[in-house]
Amino acid sequence: METRKVQVTGGSTFTVSLPKSWATDNGVSAGTTVEFYPEDDSLLLTPQSEVQRTKGHLDVSDLDGDRLTRAVMTMYVSGFDIISLEANRITTDQRRAIREATQSLVGVEVLEETGDKVVIQDLLDSSELSIHNAVTRMRLIAESMLHDAVVALVEDDDDMARDVRERDDDVDRLWFVVSRIFRATLRSPRAAEELGLPRETCFDYHSSARQLERIGDHAAKIASHALNMEEIDGELGEALLELHDDSAEVLEHAMDALFADESDEATRLANTARESILDIDEHTRTIDELLRERDPHTAQSIGLVVDSLSRSADYAGNIAETALQKAAPRP
Repeated sequence: METRKVQVTGGSTFTVSLPKSWATDNGVSAGTTVEFYPEDDSLLLTPQSEVQRTKGHLDVSDLDGDRLTRAVMTMYVSGFDIISLEANRITTDQRRAIREATQSLVGVEVLEETGDKVVIQDLLDSSELSIHNAVTRMRLIAESMLHDAVVALVEDDDDMARDVRERDDDVDRLWFVVSRIFRATLRSPRAAEELGLPRETCFDYHSSARQLERIGDHAAKIASHALNMEEIDGELGEALLELHDDSAEVLEHAMDALFADESDEATRLANTARESILDIDEHTRTIDELLRERDPHTAQSIGLVVDSLSRSADYAGNIAETALQKAAPRP
């Protein structure tokens, strides 16, 4: 840390000198234009630079399958707009993994493909992406997935169950978008300013999006169980639907709290969500009693469904906790 004294020049202009070592390292010299970004009682300074497409290179010679897919996704989330994947020879399996990665990301397409290189590019304008809209979309998909997964289980609707599992890919794509936007705000104050949101709010959205992604995973798990089971009888089916309703209520209140503009309203909704989790335990005990009369295979499968619904409520409770922190007074 270095300190500087603020001086007054011309009778009304406040000036302060920049540390020479920082200026040299960042190419700042006489005549260089710098940008200032006010954040409450802080002022961020950065050298002015043209907005350019960031390019990244990755040697994929030793990567294949899931490892290659995850590597591509990692570079996307890290903020690269153009990614060049290179090797002495790109194999058929590697091309397949790269295609799977691009299909799992929003706005990414193959730009160039040769024997030793595949170049992919993000075609979306990052400045036009909205982390608020992405999280809102994740909420809607996760809520519908959870509802449809339980209905598919109770009504033995295999088509609906398969549709739920397919929608999990949509949640994952949006999760990668949120992660990419959030990491951009950590690197650049300009990115945060273009979003029109404080970086703390971006952190809250990112944390909540992670919980929504997990809820989507559990909805997909319930759908998988639905595909392997027969229709559930009335009493057990009603109990599962009631358990879902309680879990969905926690999620609804938690997300409303996260998006609430007024701190008092956000706090009220978040506390309501946290308190609603207690109702989950009562329904869980009811289902446990009903499962005593079922065969072991059914009891085990339904037990896993109950666990997924309970975990979904817990994840929603984490969102409520984030909403409480977001609404709390700042020091």
